Amino acid sequence: MCGDRPDAARGQPVQRKASEALGGEETGEAAKRRSPWRRLPSRLRVRSVAGQVFLWMLIVVVMLIGAALTALILQARTNSTNGAEQRTRAAAVTLAQVPMVVTALDGADPSATLQPLAEDVRKNGGFDYVVIFSREGTAYTAPNPEEIGTHVVGAYGAAFKGPFTSSFGTPVGRVVDTTAPATRPDGSVAGLVSVGYTVAHTGADVSRQLPVLLGGAAAALAAGTAGALLVRRRLRRQTHGLGPPEMTRMYEHHDAVLHAVREGVLIVDADTRVLLANDEARRLLELPPEVEGRPVAELGLNPGLAELLASGRASTDEVHLAKDRLLAVNNRPTAPFGGGPGSVATIRDTTELRALAGQAEAARARLQLLYDAGLRVGTTLDIVRTAQELADVAVPRFADFATVELADPVLRGDEPPPGTGTAGGPEIRRTAVSGIRDDWPLYPVGSLISFVPATPEGAALESGHASLAADLHRAQAWRARDPENTDRMLAYGIHSLISTPLQARGLILGEVNFWRTGESEPFGEEDVSFAEELVTRAAITVDNARRYTREHRMAETLQRSLLPHGLPQQGALDVAYRYLPAQQGAGGDWFDVIPLPGFRVALVVGDVVGHGLHAAATMGRLRTAVLNFSALDLPPDELIARLDDLVVRLDQGEAAAGEGDDEGERSAVTGATCLYAIYEPVSGHCTMARAGHPPPALVHTDGAVELVDLPAGPPLGVGGLPFETTELQLAPGTALVLYTNGLLETRDRDLDDGLSALHAALTGTRAGGSPEETCRAVFDALVPPRPSDDIALLIASTRLFEPDQVATWDVPDDFAAVSRIRTECADQLTAWGLEELTFTSELILSELITNAIRYGTQPIRVRLLRDTSLVCEVSDGSSTAPHLRYAASTDEGGRGLFLVAQMAERWGTRYTARGKVIWSEQPLITPAHQFEAMLL
Repeated sequence: MCGDRPDAARGQPVQRKASEALGGEETGEAAKRRSPWRRLPSRLRVRSVAGQVFLWMLIVVVMLIGAALTALILQARTNSTNGAEQRTRAAAVTLAQVPMVVTALDGADPSATLQPLAEDVRKNGGFDYVVIFSREGTAYTAPNPEEIGTHVVGAYGAAFKGPFTSSFGTPVGRVVDTTAPATRPDGSVAGLVSVGYTVAHTGADVSRQLPVLLGGAAAALAAGTAGALLVRRRLRRQTHGLGPPEMTRMYEHHDAVLHAVREGVLIVDADTRVLLANDEARRLLELPPEVEGRPVAELGLNPGLAELLASGRASTDEVHLAKDRLLAVNNRPTAPFGGGPGSVATIRDTTELRALAGQAEAARARLQLLYDAGLRVGTTLDIVRTAQELADVAVPRFADFATVELADPVLRGDEPPPGTGTAGGPEIRRTAVSGIRDDWPLYPVGSLISFVPATPEGAALESGHASLAADLHRAQAWRARDPENTDRMLAYGIHSLISTPLQARGLILGEVNFWRTGESEPFGEEDVSFAEELVTRAAITVDNARRYTREHRMAETLQRSLLPHGLPQQGALDVAYRYLPAQQGAGGDWFDVIPLPGFRVALVVGDVVGHGLHAAATMGRLRTAVLNFSALDLPPDELIARLDDLVVRLDQGEAAAGEGDDEGERSAVTGATCLYAIYEPVSGHCTMARAGHPPPALVHTDGAVELVDLPAGPPLGVGGLPFETTELQLAPGTALVLYTNGLLETRDRDLDDGLSALHAALTGTRAGGSPEETCRAVFDALVPPRPSDDIALLIASTRLFEPDQVATWDVPDDFAAVSRIRTECADQLTAWGLEELTFTSELILSELITNAIRYGTQPIRVRLLRDTSLVCEVSDGSSTAPHLRYAASTDEGGRGLFLVAQMAERWGTRYTARGKVIWSEQPLITPAHQFEAMLL
């Protein structure tokens, strides 16, 4: 530090001289010597703005670099001292904790062990010395071996309490010393370790880095100088080398354009943002105060004017409407005269063209009305609503009242007959009325109207073109048609009429009448062409709605003809159902309740994706297939598998028939789903399977609701995947809820939310309530006002046969047992009061039991079921089915099943998991002359 003072002292006069040269006043020789510094402010004053900025930026860069170097040097000095302290402290503490050091200190010859260790640490660590000495100060190690055994000089008493660091000056520089105690395991001090390090060694490292720092400073100075030069060059380019007088004149001209010129000036940049707008432009365009920097599109200008200003295209005296002014606009690009891309527009108010403003506004309003009509008319495919939308869009922007009359066949979706609405032809019905008031004197909606040829309405229908009656007071034929009504209309104030035929594809669907009343201007010839344009565009929408109505009616008729018209009689289930077609068209949802042999009942729900005739026809085909497959008495999974095979074949056939035809591709059936369940009332056993259909729900007798964990299976037509059956045991009174996804999914509700809503609706029903009540509650909770998909809901409450309705016998493998079983069955029939059926039942059972013993396998069981009819069942463990034969007169056998078929009303075979069941069904009342008919 002492060596720095002369430099610092020498630097003070230099700093003082600089400050006096910049800010002080001196005379004499000193002033002459410092004359370059005194001339600096005058040079700055005569330089350009770019030169001044360059000089000051250069000074700032130099000052920043100097401050950075000074800070780095001071920090290096501080870091040197701190680094020396940390190094000596770490070395002393580490060496003192080495067990070998304590052991050597307590040994006979400590120096022999510690001297090599200390020298090794000193050399490798770059320390000035490493001295290990005893508690009394006797040195055991020293850099100079001759000093071993001498007494260590210095105050080291503080080191007995822990590591102690101190520093002191030497001829070679300041030395940092750290002394640490070497303690025994019991905590006593065996000796001390002292490590010294010269701070100047660390400073040497900083000195070696100084060239790098100076080089970086030089690079920073060069970069700062280059940046200052670039800034100077850019400023010179932006000011174009103008001096203060020229720039003053430029700003004066700018103010004159802004405030004095009486023609609007608007400058827009390439990003369509306003750069400048003078007072006249603000007045003419009614611009907001803070307009600079805002996009043209946000200024609320007329769309045409905004497009012109934003586009930057050149224009000359282009007329645009701004509020109540017609403005002539000249637009020119600013490049290359005014810098970068952009445009400058001059605007003037053209009062001589204001007479055209009304016509332009009327034309604009009519174009807007046609545009709005395209958006508002035909929002749905409902023909009545479309007619009302047509009447509403014309009022009040074109007419005060508007009426739409359509032929009755059109309302039903059919084509109108020739001569519709004309004299002697079919009448047309008023379908829609709209007006500025509700107390109109016109014929009400639903009225049938026939027009006289001489009236405007009749003339329009006869000619196929719009007809004008500018003054109804002079329309004698119109007044004579219905004097009482026309007088009431004239008294109301209606004075002008345009009648326009509503025609599409050469068919006159009806007529549209426009009326004006009160102070409204009478219709003119220019209004006639507009009325025809408006009605012609709307007629296409009306005809589309008519054709959709026809297709919807046909599809709905087909669909309802294919759905069940009532529920079959059966005693196993108490069933209620609901069916609601979609608003936009008939779909492919269906349901069925199918009685099966043995008083079992099959429940079916299905859904064909899509709407229209194809979906309804496909639904009919699938429903018929399910009915046919159920006649085979198949288990649910096998029936679904056969239905899936059928759909695959249908898809392949239709794809082949429609190859290369989009319509053929759209007719694929894939997407249909189905759920099939069989309930047996004797045991309460229910089996079910599904193909991609939503799972059924169960409502138990205690009110608990659960969804059946039934494997979903793929939709019909996918093929290649098996279907699984789930078996349930249902208590009497359990409600089985089957439905289609139209009940759950709506535009605002997904499947999960629909299942939650269904669960809540079923939970809220009265425990033990009837299926009819449950159907009503579910429909009220889940069905939207205008469903977008068909909805089918089928709810069946289970019943269970009483024990006295069932009789069962096990049959041994012995023909002698046939007589015993026959006798016991006869006794059971007598107990049931069915003595009339004893003979036929004994005959049927004898044949079926004999066949089971002869051709079947054990176990063999006989079961009699009594409900609405008598069912005899004989089951065995064989899967071989008997066949009905017509025996010849010489055959000794083969007539058993023939007799069964003649005696029973129905008979058949069904297979089970353990064999087969042959059953027969007889009415409880024996038909008269049954046996005589058999003999014939």
